[in-house]
Amino acid sequence: MTPLLITLLIVAGIALLIVIGYLNNVVENAKLERTRLKIELTDRLRRCGEITETFPGQLMTPALKLLLTRLELNINQRQLALDKQNSDIKARIGELEALIALGDKLPVNNPPSPIQTEVKAKDVRFLLESLHNQIVRATQENFLQSNEGKYWVKEIRHILVLLHIEFFNNLGQQALQQGQPGQARLAFERGVQYLRKQPEPKQYEEQLIYLEKLLARANAQVLDQMEPTEDEQNALTEGLKTDEDETWKKRVIYD
Repeated sequence: MTPLLITLLIVAGIALLIVIGYLNNVVENAKLERTRLKIELTDRLRRCGEITETFPGQLMTPALKLLLTRLELNINQRQLALDKQNSDIKARIGELEALIALGDKLPVNNPPSPIQTEVKAKDVRFLLESLHNQIVRATQENFLQSNEGKYWVKEIRHILVLLHIEFFNNLGQQALQQGQPGQARLAFERGVQYLRKQPEPKQYEEQLIYLEKLLARANAQVLDQMEPTEDEQNALTEGLKTDEDETWKKRVIYD
């Protein structure tokens, strides 16, 4: 065996090792990417399910329910591509396709959940933020068309305004029922200011007028509380008389 042949064999061996190492690296990266994608899809499916199941019924519409069902179907189909023999995913896809076939007649079973505390308002806002992320991601992946994605982003902003209106209204009404017109006035004031700052205030003109009336009512009750009662007026009058008598006596003594 000549030195040249030995050199060629060594070079070929090194090249083979490099190719094997590269292929192993490619396979390993593919496994990691597959695992990462599975985890990501599972998380997205969980978030989608959370929105579908816990979103307040008074803010949920058939159109929004249909969107969420479509998003869930898309995620399940991508999961099935990674796990083709999973019977549970196949069954769920069948259920989702049947629901989507109902279109606008898709039932909305979410019970109403009044927004009466700041904690509740923040929880619903978190769900809206999660939904926004789902829509943006589905648009980037071309599952949703760009114009549809933009429509739903705008719709989320609208639902967020409705959330604030309900929160400020409920907060103020509770305060009125508890005999706290000052707190009620603060809540209604915040609601009025919030609506006036909206980029399209005309859209919420009716709600603004309603909150302004409640604000005026609460303000009137605050003013009523500030006026002295008949007993307080009598006590004040007696106090003034006493002061006048004391002043007259002092004048007599010193004069």
